[in-house]
Amino acid sequence: MSETARWPTPWVRAALDLAVLGSLAQGPRHGYALAQELQARGFGRLRGGSLYPVLARLQEAGHVQATWVEVESGPGRKDYRLTPGGRGHLAEGLAAWADLGETLRTDEEGR
Repeated sequence: MSETARWPTPWVRAALDLAVLGSLAQGPRHGYALAQELQARGFGRLRGGSLYPVLARLQEAGHVQATWVEVESGPGRKDYRLTPGGRGHLAEGLAAWADLGETLRTDEEGR
């Protein structure tokens, strides 16, 4: 991860699984495209050592499916897509993060 991340590195690491699932909710992507999109969203420049273990973990959990795609020019690549279980996991995870944010937020009375 890079210093150009919008948030502290521990936060990026904690949110990376859901960030990947959220990116894949827009459609299939290969690893490099995911890394570029996440960087554009403020996660900094992700290296393969950060991104690919997350993709492997999500694939093993059944949240992401990988397909080998042959391309006309250059080497083939793996495209990753969100599974129905991954969509459910994303929705649950986003709700939990929203709940955490609400818990951390204080109101005018200092609660």
